[in-house]
Amino acid sequence: MAKNKKEVLFWSIALPGFGQILNGQLIKGLLFIGLEILVNVQSNFNEVILLSFNGKTGEAIHQTDHGWLMFYPCVYFFALWDAYKNAEGPTPSHSYFPFVFATYFGTIGIIYSSNLKIFGVLLGPFWLPLLFLILGLGLGLVIRKILLKKSKNQLNKVDA
Repeated sequence: MAKNKKEVLFWSIALPGFGQILNGQLIKGLLFIGLEILVNVQSNFNEVILLSFNGKTGEAIHQTDHGWLMFYPCVYFFALWDAYKNAEGPTPSHSYFPFVFATYFGTIGIIYSSNLKIFGVLLGPFWLPLLFLILGLGLGLVIRKILLKKSKNQLNKVDA
């Protein structure tokens, strides 16, 4: 049985695949969990997170397999989106934009994480992608709002 969209989204944030399992999509959920573990292990992401939280950015950069880590935002946000759209209740129009833009921007953050400094600070392979995906999420929300307003205006013109 499908669950509430917010509940599924929060469980998916905890671990991609949990939302699918809550939605009754066991095989898909296990596939997402497997992909998350594969990318996590291959990119050495848990070690990167630990080093980043302890301020060891240089070591975090050295430990990162950027080729694998670039898959992480794609797997993570697609799993979130998939669980959200398949949960009970209507899926709001254009609601995929925040997920997609968070993925794009997070991936760009990974690409530049080894050398891009913000205010002279090298944020590394955890904090820079996180900052970028927040920017992408915000941009996706703004674009969604613009599209919804445009759709509403066009609907009002047709009704008039």
